[in-house]
Amino acid sequence: QVQLVESGGGLVQAGGSLRLSCVASGTMFSINAMRWYRQAPGKQRELVAGIGKIGSTNYVESVKGRFTISRDNAKNTVYLQMDSLKVEDTAVYYCNADIQNILTMRGDVYWGQGTQVTVSS
Repeated sequence: QVQLVESGGGLVQAGGSLRLSCVASGTMFSINAMRWYRQAPGKQRELVAGIGKIGSTNYVESVKGRFTISRDNAKNTVYLQMDSLKVEDTAVYYCNADIQNILTMRGDVYWGQGTQVTVSS
Protein backbone atom coordinates (compact mmCIF):
# COMPACT_ATOMS: atom_id res chain seq x y z
CA GLN A 1 0.00 0.00 0.00
CA VAL A 2 1.18 3.48 -0.87
CA GLN A 3 -0.05 6.82 0.40
CA LEU A 4 0.46 10.26 -1.10
CA VAL A 5 0.41 13.14 1.36
CA GLU A 6 0.25 16.72 0.13
CA SER A 7 1.11 19.98 1.82
CA GLY A 8 1.73 23.62 0.99
CA GLY A 9 -1.65 24.92 -0.10
CA GLY A 10 -3.13 28.11 1.25
CA LEU A 11 -4.40 31.60 0.56
CA VAL A 12 -2.20 34.04 -1.33
CA GLN A 13 -2.64 37.32 -3.15
CA ALA A 14 -2.37 37.52 -6.92
CA GLY A 15 1.27 37.71 -7.93
CA GLY A 16 2.40 35.68 -4.96
CA SER A 17 3.96 32.24 -4.73
CA LEU A 18 3.33 28.86 -3.17
CA ARG A 19 5.25 25.60 -3.18
CA LEU A 20 3.25 22.38 -3.01
CA SER A 21 4.80 19.11 -1.85
CA CYS A 22 3.62 15.53 -2.13
CA VAL A 23 5.38 12.64 -0.39
CA ALA A 24 4.83 8.99 -1.27
CA SER A 25 5.20 6.52 1.59
CA GLY A 26 5.01 2.75 1.81
CA THR A 27 7.18 -0.27 1.14
CA MET A 28 8.49 -2.15 -1.86
CA PHE A 29 7.39 0.31 -4.51
CA SER A 30 8.90 2.11 -7.45
CA ILE A 31 7.63 5.47 -8.68
CA ASN A 32 7.48 6.27 -12.35
CA ALA A 33 5.72 9.44 -13.50
CA MET A 34 4.40 11.97 -10.99
CA ARG A 35 1.88 14.70 -11.78
CA TRP A 36 -0.10 17.59 -10.42
CA TYR A 37 -3.76 18.07 -11.32
CA ARG A 38 -6.18 20.77 -10.29
CA GLN A 39 -9.93 21.11 -10.18
CA ALA A 40 -11.75 24.42 -9.89
CA PRO A 41 -15.42 24.63 -8.89
CA GLY A 42 -17.67 23.66 -11.78
CA LYS A 43 -14.77 22.54 -13.96
CA GLN A 44 -13.22 19.21 -14.87
CA ARG A 45 -9.98 18.05 -13.32
CA GLU A 46 -7.06 19.33 -15.37
CA LEU A 47 -3.51 18.05 -15.72
CA VAL A 48 -1.25 20.93 -14.70
CA ALA A 49 2.22 19.40 -14.88
CA GLY A 50 3.94 16.06 -15.10
CA ILE A 51 7.44 14.78 -14.53
CA GLY A 52 9.01 11.50 -15.60
CA LYS A 53 11.29 9.27 -13.58
CA ILE A 54 14.46 11.00 -14.72
CA GLY A 55 13.09 14.51 -14.95
CA SER A 56 11.35 15.12 -18.25
CA THR A 57 8.54 17.64 -17.71
CA ASN A 58 5.38 18.89 -19.33
CA TYR A 59 2.95 21.69 -18.47
CA VAL A 60 -0.45 22.89 -19.45
CA GLU A 61 -0.05 26.03 -21.56
CA SER A 62 -1.70 28.32 -19.02
CA VAL A 63 1.02 27.76 -16.39
CA LYS A 64 4.13 27.66 -18.57
CA GLY A 65 6.73 30.09 -17.34
CA ARG A 66 5.04 30.41 -13.94
CA PHE A 67 4.96 26.89 -12.47
CA THR A 68 7.83 24.43 -12.09
CA ILE A 69 7.46 20.74 -11.29
CA SER A 70 10.39 18.87 -9.78
CA ARG A 71 11.08 15.68 -7.87
CA ASP A 72 13.48 14.26 -5.34
CA ASN A 73 13.63 10.51 -5.89
CA ALA A 74 15.59 9.91 -2.68
CA LYS A 75 12.70 11.46 -0.74
CA ASN A 76 9.89 10.06 -2.92
CA THR A 77 8.63 13.60 -3.26
CA VAL A 78 7.23 15.76 -6.04
CA TYR A 79 7.01 19.55 -5.81
CA LEU A 80 5.10 22.23 -7.64
CA GLN A 81 6.58 25.70 -7.37
CA MET A 82 3.89 28.21 -8.31
CA ASP A 83 4.96 31.78 -9.01
CA SER A 84 3.06 34.80 -10.34
CA LEU A 85 -0.18 33.26 -9.19
CA LYS A 86 -3.42 34.41 -10.75
CA VAL A 87 -6.99 34.29 -9.48
CA GLU A 88 -7.66 31.75 -12.23
CA ASP A 89 -5.22 29.35 -10.52
CA THR A 90 -7.63 28.92 -7.61
CA ALA A 91 -8.45 25.22 -7.34
CA VAL A 92 -7.94 22.07 -5.34
CA TYR A 93 -4.57 20.67 -6.37
CA TYR A 94 -3.99 16.92 -6.38
CA CYS A 95 -0.79 14.95 -6.76
CA ASN A 96 -0.79 11.73 -8.73
CA ALA A 97 1.79 9.01 -9.26
CA ASP A 98 2.27 5.86 -11.30
CA ILE A 99 3.57 3.31 -8.80
CA GLN A 100 4.72 -0.26 -9.28
CA ASN A 101 4.95 -2.97 -6.64
CA ILE A 102 8.51 -4.23 -7.08
CA LEU A 103 7.66 -7.78 -5.96
CA THR A 104 4.50 -8.41 -7.98
CA MET A 105 5.21 -5.79 -10.67
CA ARG A 106 1.60 -4.66 -10.41
CA GLY A 107 1.16 -1.04 -11.39
CA ASP A 108 -1.40 1.36 -9.96
CA VAL A 109 -2.21 5.04 -10.11
CA TYR A 110 -2.36 6.77 -6.73
CA TRP A 111 -3.91 10.10 -5.79
CA GLY A 112 -3.31 12.46 -2.93
CA GLN A 113 -6.15 13.93 -0.90
CA GLY A 114 -5.93 17.35 -2.49
CA THR A 115 -4.85 20.71 -1.11
CA GLN A 116 -6.71 23.98 -1.58
CA VAL A 117 -4.99 26.87 -3.33
CA THR A 118 -6.87 30.15 -3.23
CA VAL A 119 -5.57 33.25 -4.99
CA SER A 120 -7.20 36.53 -4.07
CA SER A 121 -7.21 39.80 -5.99
